[in-house]
Amino acid sequence: MGVRFTKMHGLGNDFMVIDRRVQDLDFESAQIQEWSDRHRGIGFDQLLILDQPSVSDVDFRYRIFNADGSEVEHCGNGARCVARFAHRASGNIQTSFKCQTARGVLILEVQENLDVVVQMGVPTFEPAQIPLLREQQALEYSLDIVSNAPQSPTVQFGALAIGNPHAVLTVNDVATAPVTELGSIIERHPDFPNRVNVGFSEKVSANHIRLRVFERGVGETEACGTGACAAAVIGLARGELENPVTVSLPGGELQIQWAGLGEQVIMAGPAAFVYDGELSD
Repeated sequence: MGVRFTKMHGLGNDFMVIDRRVQDLDFESAQIQEWSDRHRGIGFDQLLILDQPSVSDVDFRYRIFNADGSEVEHCGNGARCVARFAHRASGNIQTSFKCQTARGVLILEVQENLDVVVQMGVPTFEPAQIPLLREQQALEYSLDIVSNAPQSPTVQFGALAIGNPHAVLTVNDVATAPVTELGSIIERHPDFPNRVNVGFSEKVSANHIRLRVFERGVGETEACGTGACAAAVIGLARGELENPVTVSLPGGELQIQWAGLGEQVIMAGPAAFVYDGELSD
């Protein structure tokens, strides 16, 4: 018996999903890299694993591995996909799920139209918890970018953690933003000890932003659920946006709501099946 898996995507952010509750399987970082190769493997941004939980009163444990084999704490598009996966595995009967993650329990709700609503967690702006090497918490920081240019530029950004770390830059036009060039530098900047996801956000109106995200360990993706949450929350915290916020990503749109400090971020959006497969031994 080989490795049974399902290919899924959330707004083009694509995943290989493996249910280890029903198959005994171990894997290493090098194997994930082979599977993620878009020319010689399955091809995906992240590998999602459903495991037996290690805490009570949850349906399953949810783990996320980037295409480079590194494990991360949270993935909003992935959470919607595992909700749809678990819904199908229940015979399309169960619609509400609790899943254990590295950063706590997520609540997932599959709607009648098969969109998924996710309680994404409570964001934190505390630098030590992001983590970001700053002594004082702020809604905007400066970062010196080391490059080959005669003068290294300074960029302004907001930062928070919502299960994983995010930096968000405001730009005039996401279409022309240097997402790959600047994102790859900021992702590994020493001021972010655990690396960081980098969002480039353009305000369209008080209830609408456009966003592109350079994800740590992956590169730019079609969509990033936690990135959409981070960009919306930073805009709401600054008073620049109003609930609900539509976030337009290259792969489609997500709806984000946040009531303020200490409150859960609510994300709603689609998740889709692509195909089921089995890798030979």
